[in-house]
Amino acid sequence: MTAPAVPAPSPASTGELSRIPGLRTRRNAELGLLAFAMVLVAAFGATVEANKYDELQPNFWVPAALLSILFLGLHIVVRYVAPYADPVLLPTVALINGIGVAFLRRIDIANALNEKQGPPGIFSGIGGRQLAWTLISLILASVLLLLIRDHKNISKYAYTLGLTGIVLMMIPAVLPASLSEVNGAKLWIKLPGVSIQPGEFAKLMLVTFFAYYLVRKREVLSLASKRFLGIDFPRGRDLGPVVTVWLFSLLVLVFEKDLGTALLYFGLFIVTLYVATERSSWLIIGLLLFFGGVYIAYLLGASVGGPFANFYDRADVWLNPFDPEQYNRLGGSYQLVQGLLGLGTGGLFGAGPGAGSPLSVPEVQNDFIFAGLGEEIGLFGLSALLVCYMLIAMRGLRTALGVRDSFGKLVAGGLSFTLGLQVFVILGGITGLIPLTGQTTPFLSAGGSSLMANWLLIAMLLRISNAARGPATGAGGPDRSGPKKAPTQLHGAMTEVIKP
Repeated sequence: MTAPAVPAPSPASTGELSRIPGLRTRRNAELGLLAFAMVLVAAFGATVEANKYDELQPNFWVPAALLSILFLGLHIVVRYVAPYADPVLLPTVALINGIGVAFLRRIDIANALNEKQGPPGIFSGIGGRQLAWTLISLILASVLLLLIRDHKNISKYAYTLGLTGIVLMMIPAVLPASLSEVNGAKLWIKLPGVSIQPGEFAKLMLVTFFAYYLVRKREVLSLASKRFLGIDFPRGRDLGPVVTVWLFSLLVLVFEKDLGTALLYFGLFIVTLYVATERSSWLIIGLLLFFGGVYIAYLLGASVGGPFANFYDRADVWLNPFDPEQYNRLGGSYQLVQGLLGLGTGGLFGAGPGAGSPLSVPEVQNDFIFAGLGEEIGLFGLSALLVCYMLIAMRGLRTALGVRDSFGKLVAGGLSFTLGLQVFVILGGITGLIPLTGQTTPFLSAGGSSLMANWLLIAMLLRISNAARGPATGAGGPDRSGPKKAPTQLHGAMTEVIKP
């Protein structure tokens, strides 16, 4: 019996799917947005120098030019290894990163003027180090895109990544305060000449583990036990994972002395659980558990002290920031009040880049960089930055909706929510909405750990968005190595491959 003849493959079926009308990569749009972002960064840097020196220095353009070259390199990598990736993510993140480098250089300029020194070098000071960390971060993001061609392959290492993430998260808690504590929060590993914030990398690993676990358990966790006020609540036996993560987050709150980190980890799990099961009851249970645990920790801090004392002090500073006793004591509300005054001084339009006094806010280069920027770019400028963060989160959630596999949906949704929640936690602490945290502002604050981890987050979103927007193949992009489809098969698949 002879096999039926198979028609010879047409050019369209030999992997050249990018030439099919309607299937656009949007890489030129990404390049144009990237160029516009770098023009804004250059304008910010030029305005700073004009305000500080009353003239432009000869090398004012060099930081923006170097950043342009670095981001162009990543754009080229994306163009070739993830051609269908979201075209908005890279330019938006590049704009925030570039503004961060420019503002940190503005702090270096202010320090140099205070010490009656000349203009700082391009690679000196905080801004120079941030430029170097940007280079390293973009290299890591490029390596991730080159090595991981299919995001589903990461699920093979989910348990290893989950265990590693837990270890990284708990290391600062068990280290002595001299090796891990900065401004009251134990989030760091301080080594000679460098400090590492392992929790920034742990959150990426835990997202992967949560996604893998929930993909396999979502049917069980979706089962309802009782219906109350129109909401289906889960069975008691299924609460084990939530209670475990809740207790773990409270341990982080108590022993690492940081509300923001505890909220970030627990919120990440609850939201990923909600996305997996579509049960709003998990959100209600999560909120009740977390805020109930926080309130109990506050009461224990007031009555028992011990490991709960630090959280009680932070909560007391938050509740009474303008109390003279709090303002004047060591570790009191001085930083918070100075940040609030900076935001108030900025008003709607700000004093202008380089025309404010950000050095009056302690640690303005780290978790209070929003306050320093707010004084100079005002409410409108901060709102524009927040819109950029919102745009990143929105495009990530759109990627989660578009990708075809459940694991990719949960990873993209978890990463997007993580970024958005981290910005909320930081901004909430600066504005007095919640107690202060030790978190850094993604892509803005000085620090290599945060910058590297968040660029890896963006690289992962780019990889998943390539699968979401690309042809319906195993890895989401054109399949150039596997068996070729016959013309009739390819024609029938185009309704799934080509999307508006």
